[in-house]
Amino acid sequence: MNQTGIGIVGCGNISGAYFRGLTRFDDLRVVGCTDLDEGLGRAAQERYGVPFVATAAEIAARDDVQVLVNLTPPLAHEDVIARLIATGKHVFTEKPLTASFATAAPLVAAARDAGTILASAPDTFLGAAGQTARAAVDDGLVGDVIGVTAFVTHSKAELWHPDPSFLFTRGGGPALDMGPYHLAALVNLLGPVRSVYATSRLGAPTRTVTAPGRRVETIDVTIPTHSSAVLEFGSGTLGTVMASFDVWDHELPFAELYGTRGTLSLPDPNHYDGVVRFRAHEDTAWSDLPPVITGFTDGTDADDLPLRGPGVADLAASLDGAPLRVGADFALHVLEVLDALALGTDGVRRELTTTCTRPEPSKETWNR
Repeated sequence: MNQTGIGIVGCGNISGAYFRGLTRFDDLRVVGCTDLDEGLGRAAQERYGVPFVATAAEIAARDDVQVLVNLTPPLAHEDVIARLIATGKHVFTEKPLTASFATAAPLVAAARDAGTILASAPDTFLGAAGQTARAAVDDGLVGDVIGVTAFVTHSKAELWHPDPSFLFTRGGGPALDMGPYHLAALVNLLGPVRSVYATSRLGAPTRTVTAPGRRVETIDVTIPTHSSAVLEFGSGTLGTVMASFDVWDHELPFAELYGTRGTLSLPDPNHYDGVVRFRAHEDTAWSDLPPVITGFTDGTDADDLPLRGPGVADLAASLDGAPLRVGADFALHVLEVLDALALGTDGVRRELTTTCTRPEPSKETWNR
């Protein structure tokens, strides 16, 4: 079997989910990793058996590497992605594409000019839950989708991350941290967004970190941490979205679609799996929809940290002509929506400047 060689740039907190997750794909092979912190890179080498390389340029120079995976912090994405594109290799990056829409757009253009594929997380909508929901919408189970709600609530990073400072400064916030999962899921189901009206505010100005092994005790918050928005999709669906680091406990759904025939309830879009539920207007109870089996997930995975990799596999498959579902245009459009959500729109309706193609659904069938 011809394998696509992968080089990982950044061996921090999320990298383990990639090192382990990429082993599920027989046509992918991680051949090297690097990090500015040599200790992190050496630790990854010892734990996962992947050779540590001093620089990203050295990994990119290898003939057996076709795709570079960027797992650096969001504020580093603009510089790192530009450098990776310049190597001539294809690039997959963790979300968000960059810390702002303004800095991301030139990178998308640069990759296109260089003939290099740029792709981005989140890819969780490619999993069983996202594809089951997509099948339900495409088959008309819900009917015409009139409205949708999505609630991006606190990840409680202060309780488990040793230094979540990056979440409370430029490039962070609930919209850019967890919002990409929700918005990518909605665009997968409903297509691109036409306009956004949003407002936001800063909540608690100081955060106390209680995580075991913490490296900081408190964080001064410098960005909005609570945002609400109305989204108008090109399809005509109206969306209500809240993203907040100030909602610690709640009884809100992750996302729901309201159609002329019934309601669709989605599980956590940060995971590939989970139960998708449906209730027709005439039903007296919710029913669980049978999952689309995607090949790498079966609808039952309940890992606290989902194993990443489907987006990298999606990019690799596109090199042989398969449709690219996590491409830069998709990620850039999602980021423009999130930018408006995070910062607000100054009390006016903002018409978006980007659009994207709705991703192709999974080739697997839905047996219901």
